[in-house]
Amino acid sequence: MIRRVIALGLVSGLMAACSDSDPGAGLVTPTPELDLIALPFEEIPPLPALDLDDPYDLPDALLMEDGTPVEDARRWWFERRPELLTLFSEQVYGTTPNTLPVIEFELLESSDSALGGIAVRKQVRAHLGDTGVFMDMLVYLPAAAAGPSPVFANLNFMGNHTVSDEPEIVVPQGWVPNSDVTGVTDNIALESSRGARSSRYPMRDIIARGYGLITAYSGDLDPDFDDGFQNGIHPLFYQDGQSAPAADEWGAIGAWAWGMSRMIDYAESDDDIDALQVMAIGHSRLGKTALWAAAQDPRFALAVSNNSGAVGAALSRPARGETVAFINLLFPHWFADNFVQYADNESLLPVDQHQLIALIAPRPVAIGSAVEDPWADPLGEYESALYASDVYRLLGRQGISALEQSPVNQPVTSILGYHLRTGGHDLTAYDWEQYMNFADIHLLD
Repeated sequence: MIRRVIALGLVSGLMAACSDSDPGAGLVTPTPELDLIALPFEEIPPLPALDLDDPYDLPDALLMEDGTPVEDARRWWFERRPELLTLFSEQVYGTTPNTLPVIEFELLESSDSALGGIAVRKQVRAHLGDTGVFMDMLVYLPAAAAGPSPVFANLNFMGNHTVSDEPEIVVPQGWVPNSDVTGVTDNIALESSRGARSSRYPMRDIIARGYGLITAYSGDLDPDFDDGFQNGIHPLFYQDGQSAPAADEWGAIGAWAWGMSRMIDYAESDDDIDALQVMAIGHSRLGKTALWAAAQDPRFALAVSNNSGAVGAALSRPARGETVAFINLLFPHWFADNFVQYADNESLLPVDQHQLIALIAPRPVAIGSAVEDPWADPLGEYESALYASDVYRLLGRQGISALEQSPVNQPVTSILGYHLRTGGHDLTAYDWEQYMNFADIHLLD
C-alpha cells in the first residue's frame, strides 16, 4: 500500500526528525536523516509516459532546470523533487522555517458521547512555544471504532464552533472574518454562530463511514487579513531585527500548511488516531493549503483539493478564471512577496500547478470542481492532474485514468482522482461522499 511506502522512506528521509532542542530559544532544529534508500525504487516498474498535447507550454515536471531529463525514480526523489520544492517555496508560497517551537498539547475537553452518542469529541490546544500563541483543534472520532481511526485533517474559515452546534465547542477569542453566514460584523466570534458552517461538515456521515476529523480555525495560525504579518505565528520565527517575512519566506498559506502538519504531530500522540492514515483536505484557499501541506509533509497519506482554483489545483498559464495578477491584487499576503512578479507574467513562472500535484506523488490526490465555479477554473483543475500523471507513471502508478475532463457527476477514482459536480463554490455532502469513496479505495484497501 502507498501509505506503507511513505512510512518506509519518505517520513525519515524528507521530513525532519525533531531533536536537538535549544531551551533558550524555545525552538527545535530538525535533523535530516537521508534514508530514502528504504524506498522500493525497483519494486514498481515505471509505466510509459502519456503522449499528451500541451497547448500551454507548461514547464516539464520531468525535466531538470538545466535540461537534464528525469528518467528514473532515483533522480526524481534526489534531484528533481527537491528542485521543484525549492522553486515553489522561494517563488510561490514562501519558504517554511526549518525550526519548530516546542509544542505541547493540552486536552481542554472531551466527551465519549458526542453527536448523540456516535462520536468521541476531543478539544486539544497546541501551545506553540511559550509565546501564548496556540491552535485549538476539534477532533471527532467514531465511538464504535475497534482501533485507531483514519482521519481527515482540515482547517476551517470561521472557527471550530461553526463546524458543529455542540455547545461545548470553544469559541475563538481572536479576530474572525465578518460574514453574513455567521452574523459577525465586528470581527468578534458569536455564540449564535454555532454550527453556521455545519453543512460543510456532514459529521454524522463521516463518522458512519469510519472516519474522523481534526479541524482547527486557520486564524489561530494567521488571521486572514494583511497586517504585515504582525499577528499569528510568523513573529515566532523572525530573526533579530526582523519585522516581516523576507521576499522568499512564507505567507499565510505557508503558515496554514505548517499548522496542518502540527495536526499530524498531534495524531502521532493520540492512540485513538491512525497517524499513518491522516488525509489533508481543504476548500478554496484552504484547498491550496492542503495541497501545499501534503507536498511538503509526506506524512499525509492522501490529499484532497476542493474548488482550490488559482495557485491550488488549477493551472496558472491558461489564465482562465482567477489569474495570478488578480489573486496577488486581492490576497498578496497568502504568498511569498516574490510571487507578485508573475502577475500577468505567468509564462515566466518557473513552475505550474501540475508540478505541485506531482510533488505529492505517489500518494493519492482527489480534486473536486463545480460547474458553477468558473473562477476556480474546473478545466484547469482537471488538467493539473492530467499533466502530473507522468510523474506518477514514472513511479509505477497510473496517474489519472481519464484523458479528458469527466462529465458532470461522474467521478474518476484513479490514484489521481477528479469529479465535477453541479452547483457552485462550496464543500458539499456530495463532495465528502466522493472523497470518502476515494479514501476507501486508496487508503483502506
